[in-house]
Amino acid sequence: MKTINLENIVRENILNLTPYSSARDEFKGAADVFLDANENPYGTLNRYPDPHQREIKQKLAKIKNVEPSQVFIGNGSDEIIDLAYRIFCKPGVDKALTFSPTYGMYDVSAGINNVELIKQPLINDYQINLNQLQPYLDDPKVKIIFVCSPNNPTGNSFNIEDVEYILDNFDGIVIIDEAYIDFSDQASFVSKINDYENLIVSQTFSKAWGLAGVRVGAAYMNEKLMDLYKRVKPPYNVSVLNQEAVLESLNAYELVQANIKAILQERDNLREKLAALKIVNKIYPTDANFLLVNVDNADKTYDYLIQEKVIIRNRNKVVNNCIRITVGTPEENERLIESLKLI
Repeated sequence: MKTINLENIVRENILNLTPYSSARDEFKGAADVFLDANENPYGTLNRYPDPHQREIKQKLAKIKNVEPSQVFIGNGSDEIIDLAYRIFCKPGVDKALTFSPTYGMYDVSAGINNVELIKQPLINDYQINLNQLQPYLDDPKVKIIFVCSPNNPTGNSFNIEDVEYILDNFDGIVIIDEAYIDFSDQASFVSKINDYENLIVSQTFSKAWGLAGVRVGAAYMNEKLMDLYKRVKPPYNVSVLNQEAVLESLNAYELVQANIKAILQERDNLREKLAALKIVNKIYPTDANFLLVNVDNADKTYDYLIQEKVIIRNRNKVVNNCIRITVGTPEENERLIESLKLI
């Protein structure tokens, strides 16, 4: 088992922090009258939500084969990212690292928290260069490494052996962002949280679960790391309405799996039709619900599709002449293809 010394990587003020204790922390049972939280006695949404999302954690733990105490529920995955900077990185002193191109919120959250983010370029079909990474693994100022796999915007998964090498040889925190893992054949790292004290696995309800409007993320980690997250998070970080939406989706697990299967089938269909278009030069391998596509002129293609009222993502500034296409319904995908044929 990989072990770490948390005192070396956690900010001293966080180690000494006494977390906020809400009324719902002090009383956890059932009662007829609640007069403890200064809530309005009238209305249908007048009560505070469960600050620990216990029912969600119980159901999710069964699906993921972990303990409820190893599940963190956040206000989107972005909260999970932001809290990591707050817990482990001293502003203006410590650093974090990720692999470029990747999800932009690692950089934004670093800037908000006044933390330098090192961006190591990916090589060879967007894989990690361990030789270039090695000096940073030994740098005591680097406290977090973000690994987005499957990666956004490239769509590919990183080699498992490379990620395990990072976990084995880095004494800081490794956050594996698995927002798109449900669309991949690669196994999740959630099963390894008991093998690595420095591992946090982040997932989301926005993609495969179809709840982007709800803004709920989940993270899996050992109890020592969980204690730190629980200290720092706001007391009521996920609303009643959002918790109810997640529970409804968890109770419809078979439907969610059916939708994933349909998306994967459409991904294959879309790839085949895109490959037949003259403007398409390359379609990158993907383990996500989107395709990164190299075209003759990404800016022109993007602008034309806007006129056709078909919206994709122009990634030209990140990956030269590439557009990112989310897999839609069969009707939406056909509309896209017919529009692209006219360019």
